[in-house]
Amino acid sequence: MERKQIFAALELADHEVRLVIGEFHETRFNILRVERVRTSGIVNKAIVEEQNVVNAVMKAVNNASKVLGFRIERILLAIPCIDVTRFNKRVNVFVEDGSKRVRMSHIQSGINEAVSYKPDEDLELVNLGCIKYITNGITSRKMPLNEVCDVLTMSIDLLYANKEIVYSYARCVEKAGLEIIDICLDAYAIAEEAAIFEQTVDKYVVLIDLERQNTTLSLFTHGKLVNCEVLEGGYGNWIAPLKDQYHLPLDVGFRLIQNTCALEEKEVGDSVVYIWSEAGESRQITERDVYQCVIGPIHEWLDMINETCQPIIESGNVRYILTGEGMEIQELEGMAKELNAPMQIYVPQTIGARDCALVTCLGLFYAWRSQQSIRKDERTSCDQRDVEKVVESVNKRSNDDEGGFTKKLKSMLLSDR
Repeated sequence: MERKQIFAALELADHEVRLVIGEFHETRFNILRVERVRTSGIVNKAIVEEQNVVNAVMKAVNNASKVLGFRIERILLAIPCIDVTRFNKRVNVFVEDGSKRVRMSHIQSGINEAVSYKPDEDLELVNLGCIKYITNGITSRKMPLNEVCDVLTMSIDLLYANKEIVYSYARCVEKAGLEIIDICLDAYAIAEEAAIFEQTVDKYVVLIDLERQNTTLSLFTHGKLVNCEVLEGGYGNWIAPLKDQYHLPLDVGFRLIQNTCALEEKEVGDSVVYIWSEAGESRQITERDVYQCVIGPIHEWLDMINETCQPIIESGNVRYILTGEGMEIQELEGMAKELNAPMQIYVPQTIGARDCALVTCLGLFYAWRSQQSIRKDERTSCDQRDVEKVVESVNKRSNDDEGGFTKKLKSMLLSDR
């Protein structure tokens, strides 16, 4: 039986640390634990208070480890798409053994040659993108294992990001006492989770990742991540008027537009949606008050997306896919007519993680899984012996605790009459 593979995926978002623990077992993927810890140490994707972020990571890991019963030691880490640059390298690998058949070692040799490329001192390699294999004049995305040829040609996309950002994120994780199994661009991880690469054979897809401080736009076509751009302004701009006018915390403002506010004027009522005390006086806010505060900034955000993406829209068949924590505001789906191309909101369907805020973490699992056969890296996020002890303890406790009604029912069913 295939052993369980447990991984931890970590995203350092702009206002919280997100940690998801998942398990691959045979053909299934299960969520074991989700931890979200607030932090104020990240501004516009840059870490400005390192210790604050380190403490949040440690708290998330300790919380998960305590609940699960084993220590999280290694993680998969998401890297923000800052200064993402794509380079394509074409390498030739000579198949010189007697059989002339392509082996995994030939593919690994080609990848090792490609990743040695250093385009700029300010960039750091984060992801291998699309890989095309050419054998005997035939091009394929599938690894041509056991194909007979003299030369294996590989066309490999290399995705680089801002070196300073990459190192600062990795440093926070290492200072929290964790080892990094692998890093991955957040947009690339989302594309793996939402199966975006498969949707770009004959059209462009613009991925919109809406978070509190920023909006990340990523362009995909022909199975490739082509470009990324981080725009200033996220859903935090929508709820800022609620904070300024009514002195409501951002978290409260987010819950109000997420759960109680309609974004179509004809559907907006005057019912009270929130009551609180301020300076000893009772205050209240209505649904219409919330609507009037947020609708202007939302339209400004939609106009910004339309204007930024207009050159792409004019060039061909384009579709928007929206996700990120901001897409937990379900009423946004009704504003699709404001965008200048068809759109779809992606919500994960994995039990235990059906939240748009967790889509990056979920994608980290699949991005790593797709590379394991090439990387030959069998590390997981915890000590397998500790996991086996926990499983054994749970099974023993389950057997020992069998009693009460279950025991009586068995007795009645098995007794002779």
